[in-house]
Amino acid sequence: MKVLRRSLKPVAQTAQDEEVGTQMTYSDFDTKRLFSNLDSTLAHQRGSVAGASILVAGTTIGAGILAVPYTTQDAGFVPSSAAILGTYVFSIVTGLLLAEANINLMCELGKGGVSITSIAQATLGRTGARLSSSAYLLLHYSLLVAYTAKSGEICDSLRPLLLGGPAAGDTSSLIWSVPFCGTLAAGCYFLKPRQLDRANGVLLAAVLLSFMGLLWQTAALVNPANLVHSDWTAVPKTLPVLSLAFVYQNVVPIICSSLEGDLKRVRQSIIFGLSIPLVMFVAWNGAILGSLNVPLSGAKSDPLEMLTQQSPSVGILIQIFSLLAIATSYIGFVLGLADFLSDLLKLPSGQQNSMPFVLTVVPPFVLAAMFPDLFFKALDLAGTYGVLSLFGLLPAAAVWSRRSSNQFSAFRAVPGGKFTLLATGGIAGGIIANQLLNAVFTVLSH
Repeated sequence: MKVLRRSLKPVAQTAQDEEVGTQMTYSDFDTKRLFSNLDSTLAHQRGSVAGASILVAGTTIGAGILAVPYTTQDAGFVPSSAAILGTYVFSIVTGLLLAEANINLMCELGKGGVSITSIAQATLGRTGARLSSSAYLLLHYSLLVAYTAKSGEICDSLRPLLLGGPAAGDTSSLIWSVPFCGTLAAGCYFLKPRQLDRANGVLLAAVLLSFMGLLWQTAALVNPANLVHSDWTAVPKTLPVLSLAFVYQNVVPIICSSLEGDLKRVRQSIIFGLSIPLVMFVAWNGAILGSLNVPLSGAKSDPLEMLTQQSPSVGILIQIFSLLAIATSYIGFVLGLADFLSDLLKLPSGQQNSMPFVLTVVPPFVLAAMFPDLFFKALDLAGTYGVLSLFGLLPAAAVWSRRSSNQFSAFRAVPGGKFTLLATGGIAGGIIANQLLNAVFTVLSH
């Protein structure tokens, strides 16, 4: 992707202003589009709000949704639905803060494709950049390993329905993730942005169709008594997994570059894109928790496994939905990590260089084969500390730094001033601290 910078020109400036040299404010400038995305033929490749929204929604709807019923069963449907709504708002704010820091830094550097590491470097210094880079790599590689292994497991379980024969049921099932993830990765590399948007749109439509099928199948199974259970004290325990389920912020730099720094269109993309997962998460949570034969209180078990044993036909739909959800999320994380590695290694972004894509796709296959259990156990830790530090503390700290210094900061994505920044950082820090205290208490109690 080639980028042509466009100078910011005043919308209106009188001759008297020019004579006396009146200082113009940034609100007087046409700042909707900072530059133009051009391909190799210098044709304008303008991103769309619809395509960016689909990317946000597809990235969000991933393997995290599969863990939602498991983590919310103790709290119950009503308290967990409130937690889902709160996490939705929190994710919008953190994404917009990240977009604000990203677009302002794009203006300062005069280029698109600014990664989270560059934001941390410019606002928090070298130490902040190193910490954020380490957390970013840990989080993304852990999730890609989980997606790679889980997709192989699901493909292996669905194989008897298509090809016959028993499922492998062991680590050899990973071989089935090669054609699945390999096809998705090839699409990320070879397809043009608009083609990839359309492909991602088709996958998201398939996710929604399978999801509607699940709701249809489970509607008759829902027992209202299962939705009565309520324990608000269990809500804090749901927040780390819900934060992981709402992860999309890794594609915010891509959206900012695709939409050419137009903050209004970036804001629309984030809000519209996250609204789809919000509705799905609440409906999914209610459908699964309400469809079991007994209310979920007391001993904790996996609701998806219980529902699969209770209704095999619903179990097949769950597997199909899970595989499609992994596909949309896998695309977003591959694009985000490849763009991150391009910036980290000072390599050209996009299709000019294959190395970032190789470094993104190949290690998860190797790690999933070598350590099939290690990364799954570390996934909760990566989600808790990686997500909330990278996409909770970092955006608030980066924007605070820019607004408090003399650095270029023409765009403000969220209202509320320092209160919003303090509240955002305080919520993220509070959840992390709560998890640390619970971990220490668990260790001491044993």
